[in-house]
Amino acid sequence: MSRWTSLATVLLAACTTNDYVAPPGGGGSLTPPSNLFYEVTSGGPATIPVATLLGWDQVNDGSVNVWNVYSRSNTTGAFLLRGTTTSNSFHDQGVPELQYYVTAVDYNGFESAGSNIVTVDERLTLPPVAQLFSTSLDGAVALAWSDNPFESDPQGFRNYRIFSTAYNLDTDVCAADGWVVEGTTVAPEFIAGALPNGQPRCFGVSAVTIEGFESLWSPVVTDTPRPDAHNVAINATQFNAAQSGFRFWRDQNADGQAQDQELGLILPGASPDADFTIERDALGQLWLTPARLQASVAVYGGGPVADLTSICQASILLTRASRLARMSATIWGCSRRRMLASWFGSARRTAEKRTGCTVAWMRPTTSTARALPSAFSRISSA
Repeated sequence: MSRWTSLATVLLAACTTNDYVAPPGGGGSLTPPSNLFYEVTSGGPATIPVATLLGWDQVNDGSVNVWNVYSRSNTTGAFLLRGTTTSNSFHDQGVPELQYYVTAVDYNGFESAGSNIVTVDERLTLPPVAQLFSTSLDGAVALAWSDNPFESDPQGFRNYRIFSTAYNLDTDVCAADGWVVEGTTVAPEFIAGALPNGQPRCFGVSAVTIEGFESLWSPVVTDTPRPDAHNVAINATQFNAAQSGFRFWRDQNADGQAQDQELGLILPGASPDADFTIERDALGQLWLTPARLQASVAVYGGGPVADLTSICQASILLTRASRLARMSATIWGCSRRRMLASWFGSARRTAEKRTGCTVAWMRPTTSTARALPSAFSRISSA
C-alpha cells in the first residue's frame, strides 16, 4: 500500500502546474539539460518584450519524456513550473519572467537536476544610434548612421532594424500609425528601395542584441525619393564589379550638351569609359582609382561639409564645337561596400545635407594624365 501511495504522489506531482516547485536536485539518473539560452521578442524599440523563446541542447536519451520549464519574477522567490514541452525549446508568451531553468523528466516521472539559470536582463540593451543621415536616390533613399551600438558591445550586437513611415511636409509630422520595418542589416548603412518618387518618408534605426533587446531609435530623419536626385550608389569592385565604375558625363549623342541621361553613369569597373572605380582594400577602406587616362583624383578636404553649396566649385570645362558644359561632383565614402556620388550642373544643383563622411573632389581633366600618389585617391569609410 505504501508503494502505490508513493507512486500516486509522484504521478500527481508530474501533472500539477503553476504551483509546483521543482524538487532540489531532481531524481533518477537523467542528465540535466545544458546550455540554456533565451531570446526575447521585441515589441518595438525600447518597449517591454512581448515573448521569450528558451532553447537548450538536444538530449539523445530515449528515457526523456518531457522537459519542465521553471521561472520566477525575482531573485529571491521560489521557482514555479511555467510549462512543459516535448521539444528542446519553449515559447513563453507575454512579459518575460526574470529567471528560467529547465529539467528533464523521464517516463516514470523522475526529474533531473536543473539546467543553468538564465536571467532576462534588459540592461543588456544597446545604446541608440547617435546620428542618422540620408541621401535621396531615384526610387530609393540611402541611409548611413554612426556605428556606436556595435562598437559599444561587438559580442552582444546582432543587427540594426530600419523603420519608415509617411511624412507630411505641410505639418512636419511623421505618421505615427504607419511605421513599417524596411529591413535589417549588420552594417551601418542601408538603401530603402522600391519607394515611390515624390512621396516623403521618415526614417529611424534601432539596434538589437543577440538576446533580442531593442534599443531606442536613432534621431528620425526625413527624405524624399526623386528621379532628379542626382545621387547614385556605387559599389566596390570586390563586392559588385558590375556597378563599381562611374562616369561623370559621357556625350552619347555627340552634341556637346549635358543631358540628364548622360550624367552620373554607373558602369562596370572594367569599362574603358569609366572615370574612376571604387576599390576596397584588405582593411575594408574604400579607394577612388582613376580609370581613364583623362581622369585624375585630388583631395578636396579632410572633414565633412554642411552642404553641397558650401563647396568651393572648381568648374570643369569640356569643349566641343565651341560650346562649354560645366559640371562639378562630390564623392562620399560612407560604407565598406559602396559610395554615394552626387553631381550637379552649373544651372542645376542639389542641396542634400550630408555630414560625418570624408569628402573628396574628383575632376576629369583634358591635360596629360599624372601618376598620383595613392594617398591622393584615398577615401576613408566613415
